[in-house]
Amino acid sequence: MLSARTAPFLAAYDALLARWPVPVEALTVRTAHGTTRINACGPRDGRPLVLLHGGGATSTMWFANAAAWAGAGHRVLAVDLIGDPGRSVHDGAALDGVPGLLGWLGAVLDGLGVPEADLCGHSYGGWIALEYALHAPAGVGRLALLDPTQCFAGFRPGYLLRALPLFLPGRPPARARAYLDWETGGGPRLDPDWRELYALGYADFPASRVVTGPRPAPDRLRALTTPVLALFAAGSRTHAPARVAGTARHALPAAEVAVLPDVSHHALPMAAAPEVNQRVLDFLATARS
Repeated sequence: MLSARTAPFLAAYDALLARWPVPVEALTVRTAHGTTRINACGPRDGRPLVLLHGGGATSTMWFANAAAWAGAGHRVLAVDLIGDPGRSVHDGAALDGVPGLLGWLGAVLDGLGVPEADLCGHSYGGWIALEYALHAPAGVGRLALLDPTQCFAGFRPGYLLRALPLFLPGRPPARARAYLDWETGGGPRLDPDWRELYALGYADFPASRVVTGPRPAPDRLRALTTPVLALFAAGSRTHAPARVAGTARHALPAAEVAVLPDVSHHALPMAAAPEVNQRVLDFLATARS
């Protein structure tokens, strides 16, 4: 619901969405938890590619990726996570932990008429995508993970110390901007419009409590038959990228794993878009053949 508190955030959201270089169709699906917004593009009869953003990032973060994937024939469905800043409205039942979160995503896909889809998730969205593939393997054809967190290793202690202030009272936008600027470090700068949207959402959007859980146990990962692409950001400060990539290769020997140079965790989908877009397209095409 638009209010004086959320109006600047929603205006920034709409402005960034307007920058997508392809026509975007705004879809909504009502579930027991509330109304979910999906920004869709690409041919309606294309194979569904569901995009799950990182915490606080909103589905608008895919502005540098959606056109390439839609142009290759995919029906791109970029979901606003319910309870997170965005245009989804969490005005129904509580998610009630990881089962509730996965049930919500399943209900969204049912509402869209998508019995099976490819999933692509960044950061926290990568963890959700992986958990959903483990939860409902028949519903996931291929799985692309972009610098996923809590999938193969935990967070660096230093990162947690930097992120802790985000959860303290007050929540001024400057705090979120400083956090993003620290994480990107000396790498490519974040898109200024997205950076500001993130800061406004952090400060002004009435988000729900984040639902998360432990990393998937090794035996659960070994049982995963879904083809996986995992791309890590060499400059990520959330974890030790090379070490996490090695863990991913060990846990999923059949997966395609790579570390992309000169890019940070938050900037990966945007600043490294040409390589990310092509790697994802190649992976989806290879897995389909």
